[in-house]
Amino acid sequence: MTTGDDRAEDSTSAGPVVVDVPDSRSWRRAFGDLAQGWRQRPLWGYLGWQDIKQRYRRSVLGPLWVSISMAVVATAMGILYGALFGEDIKTFLPYVATGLLIWYFVDGCIREGSEVFIANEGLIRFLPAPLSLHVYRLVWRQTLFFLHNLVVWAVLMIIFPHPLGWSLLLAIPAFVVLVLNGAWIAVLAGIIATRFRDIPPIIASLTQLLFFMTPIVWQYETLLKNPAVAERARIAEFNPVMHYVAILRQPLLGQEIVWRHWYVVGTITVVGCCAALVFLRNYRSRVAYWV
Repeated sequence: MTTGDDRAEDSTSAGPVVVDVPDSRSWRRAFGDLAQGWRQRPLWGYLGWQDIKQRYRRSVLGPLWVSISMAVVATAMGILYGALFGEDIKTFLPYVATGLLIWYFVDGCIREGSEVFIANEGLIRFLPAPLSLHVYRLVWRQTLFFLHNLVVWAVLMIIFPHPLGWSLLLAIPAFVVLVLNGAWIAVLAGIIATRFRDIPPIIASLTQLLFFMTPIVWQYETLLKNPAVAERARIAEFNPVMHYVAILRQPLLGQEIVWRHWYVVGTITVVGCCAALVFLRNYRSRVAYWV
């Protein structure tokens, strides 16, 4: 027979039940946020597509205007800068168009990434969803824009054939790397910009400067062959966007693959992903208050 003292002793020895709840600043919650957002692919996939349809609502051509606008800009810049630099239009126009194709994706991830949480203020406050969902939505939307613009590259390859080979397959992992970098940039810049609202206009100004410092409408190799500007042209190597453009443009144009660009991009990707994970771990719980 169990007495009251025995029951009291048993309850004391058992001790209180402690529920293992991870702290708000824990790696478990940070990776859980990324995993939960990835599982909600139907949601952010639908939202990303609706973003594009909403932008071109009541338009006859709809999202095709994305490709048309890029084709017009690429043609105008290709003819203008090709005449200024004395380049052959058959090779220079596809060069400029492919550079713009990649730049639009990079620029979209940087600019919109800095405002990814600010733009979704209402959803973050009232919808219990992981922060990564908004990042996935942004990157997916930019991917759709890229695929639309890829039509311009395909048309130019038909009009101005290039010696495309098996190296073209490298465009797939190169674009995957760009998507991964777009995601960590959006996480990192989005969290910082949510806390400090001066960051988005600063980033917008810097991206305009990066466009002119990146070999998109000018060729880096051509400047290196000119002894008068070769030394100053090497400053472009410090521009990280140049390497991201190169790893994708080279296979798309059938150019020789320069692995130096891949090494630089790989290093930046690892460092950037680690930094974004640290910020996601430490500040994800504060974003809802900052917005």
